[in-house]
This record gives sequence, structure tokens and C-alpha cells, in this order.
Amino acid sequence: MSGTETMIQIDKVVKKYMTAAGEVTALKQIDWQIGRGEAIAIMGPSGCGKTTLLNLVGSMDNASEGSIIVDGLDVTRMTERQAENYRLKKVGFIFQFFNLVPSLSAMDNLELPMILAGVPRPQRLEKAQKLLQTVGLGEKGHKRPEELSGGEQQRVAVCLALVNDPDLILADEPTGNLDVANMEIITRLLISLAKDQGKTVIVATHDQKMADTFPTIFRMRDGKFESHVVSDRDH
Repeated sequence: MSGTETMIQIDKVVKKYMTAAGEVTALKQIDWQIGRGEAIAIMGPSGCGKTTLLNLVGSMDNASEGSIIVDGLDVTRMTERQAENYRLKKVGFIFQFFNLVPSLSAMDNLELPMILAGVPRPQRLEKAQKLLQTVGLGEKGHKRPEELSGGEQQRVAVCLALVNDPDLILADEPTGNLDVANMEIITRLLISLAKDQGKTVIVATHDQKMADTFPTIFRMRDGKFESHVVSDRDH
């Protein structure tokens, strides 16, 4: 851990699922400590546990065993109401398939989580427009997802993850459907969130080129970490 302050502490976490073929252990006694402001890529083959780990940290799913502490909050012992509040205000999720409401404009999509958080409309509009400008889409806020390219939709999805100013960004294959140019835009933005704003960013990816741009890479296989590399490059 290179950060000076612990953001995530995971102790002996196990995740098991029941399938038609029997019980499957997706995560096997995971221990992990991440500092505030770190930018981390997790790599590994499909089914190795990357997405499962992100889902547990983001309180999208529950661990079978062990504990997950995020910024002092015990994610494994939250009530459903507490978990909803945690996901709304503490965590920004970026998914491979954008997760945008098709019938709403980019601006309206960005307003939704702010409405849930009780942000007044003038502040919602100002924040949404500022975020769109940050990713080069300041003139396209009125467009619906179908009117945007894949790269533009993913940039809106990144903005969606940032509207409530979360401390933790979790991204699952965020560049899986993007060309090289858009992949580089998204990657630079994610790393800058850690470097310039002190947010903790964790990305699960199959893309070695994307992972190589991150200061730290963890590799997973068969439900556990097998190695990690810390770069000495200045990001």
C-alpha cells in the first residue's frame, strides 16, 4: 500500500455461490489493504473473482465470511438502508455497458442520483454541465444515449459515477467496448481522479495496455491474488 491513510481494509473475505453444479467459492480468504488516493488495476482471467471483489467492496453483494472496512465503515454489517446510502454517496460505479437510462438525455441521466441525494436543481444542473465539459461533452448534454457514440456514452457513464463526489471509484471493464483513443481518455481521467483529487480508484480489466498505465497492478487467479506490481513511473 503506497497511500499514507488506509481507505479499504479487507480481512479473510470469502464469497461462495450455489449453482446447479454445487457450491462455488468465488473468493478465497482475501486479505487486502488499499490506501486513500491510490489508483489500482486488477487483472485476471474471466471468473477469477475481479467483479465479485468489486461488488463486495461496493456493497452490491454480501461476503460469505470475513470483513470489509471502507473509510471506517463496515460494509459487511450494513443494513439495506445504510448500504443504499453508502452506494449513493460514497461509491461511484462505472460499468462496461454504460448503465444509462435510454429515454433520458445525458444531463437528465446525471441529475438522477443527485435528485436522490437531495441536491437542489440549480446545483444539479451546474454540476452536470461542469462534468460533461470535463470529458469534452459540454455541447451534448441534451442528447440521449442512442444519439451518442460508444465512447461518448462511456464518458457520460464516468460523469454519472462522479456526480455525488464519491471517495471511491469502482470500474468494471470500463473500456471493454471502446477504441484506443477513447480508452486513453477514460484511463487518464480515472488516474487523474486519484492523483489530483485524492479519490481511490479500482479498475477490473482484461486490457493489459490499460492496466500498464496504472501505478499498481494486482493479478487474480482462482479467487485470490497471485501477485502485484507497483510502478515507479510518475503518473
